[in-house]
Amino acid sequence: MPLTQMNSRPIPSSVSAQETLPIIGCGTWIGFDQRPGTDEYQRLPGVLDALFAAGGKLIDSSPMYGRSEETTGELLAAARKQQAQAFLATKVWTSGREAGIAQMEQSFRRLRTQRIDLMQVHNLVDWRTHLATLRGWKEQGRVRYIGITHYTASAYAEVEAVLRAEKLDFLQINYSADAREAEQRLLPLAAERGVAVIANMPFGGGGLLRRLRDKPLPPWAADIGCTGWAQVLLKFVLAHPGVTCVIPGTSRAQHMADNAAAGAGTYGDAAFWRSHAAGLTG
Repeated sequence: MPLTQMNSRPIPSSVSAQETLPIIGCGTWIGFDQRPGTDEYQRLPGVLDALFAAGGKLIDSSPMYGRSEETTGELLAAARKQQAQAFLATKVWTSGREAGIAQMEQSFRRLRTQRIDLMQVHNLVDWRTHLATLRGWKEQGRVRYIGITHYTASAYAEVEAVLRAEKLDFLQINYSADAREAEQRLLPLAAERGVAVIANMPFGGGGLLRRLRDKPLPPWAADIGCTGWAQVLLKFVLAHPGVTCVIPGTSRAQHMADNAAAGAGTYGDAAFWRSHAAGLTG
């Protein structure tokens, strides 16, 4: 039995929307860029243990994250049950068809898998070229879903144009209490287009959480079942109905367990956050 009964949300483009995704995953930027034999590397199996114990399964990586893909593949290979349960997401981040294919083939090897659940075009780099390749790979069953990613509002006009023009399964975009621009057009458009949304940078790249962590937790946090600021910030993101999953990054098991706890219970409705969201950034 999972320690936390994590909620799941449907992937709209799956067959009859039957497949669901647990709403808290794990980002691997920085935290998983570790080498075997170091203290930091030795902590990482506990992170995945905490994710899977809570009912989560999405692990998001990229070839631009240093050694993170390789580390993820090693850890999952050492825990076969987790390897079978994991929803693996990574990215292509280069220009040119052949360079893209070579990089994605490397990701398969690093992740030690024959099939990747979600392959994303990282930051829209040469997206037309890579989406053409990925559509073929999806038909062949090498990847299950395809999507695009970005992390900054300055790219939102291009992200919107691609969302309108292309048939995608996933959009990964930054969304947090101090970066809400995605609410204006991207989250509603993704919902309209039947695109699942993975929210990255839910802690504002860490800065938002650092500003809050020494402040006392407000009484209203208990109304949505939160015991810490990280859970409050994650529940803010999950309160938006357009968000499918959120991927806080961490290299510590306790932080992963705390984050995963935000995937249970209620999140607060729009009126709740109109009353309280300002307190997260003021």
